[in-house]
Amino acid sequence: MTERTHLPASGIAEKLARGDVFSEACPSRQILQHITSRWGVLVLVALSGGTHRFAELRRKVSGVSEKMLAQTLRALETDGLVDRTAFPVVPPHVEYSLTPLGREAAIRVEALVDWIEDNLDDLQAARAEAEPAAVL
Repeated sequence: MTERTHLPASGIAEKLARGDVFSEACPSRQILQHITSRWGVLVLVALSGGTHRFAELRRKVSGVSEKMLAQTLRALETDGLVDRTAFPVVPPHVEYSLTPLGREAAIRVEALVDWIEDNLDDLQAARAEAEPAAVL
């Protein structure tokens, strides 16, 4: 016989209000995707150093296309993690910075980035061992 944990009605409401990333229908999954995508992580870490213009971000996040950077910034802005400030000048001048929520997220993903960089040799060695031997 399996044991089930029953939450009181207030516990269920609290869990739904908090989010449940393991639930397929939970909107937290979309936000998780935005934050943890390759470009999302790199943009958050880049902006943790301060405000940047689009071209500055593109140079800092090497390899990202204009389209992907624009999509990433738009998604992070929609999620409340990035502020976009457009100045009424010609040519257009737009700056991006982190919101308070964005700073919190950046701290967390930056810790992951640091861990990856600190353990890169071991991670690459594990990948090399896992790759099948090349067929001659």
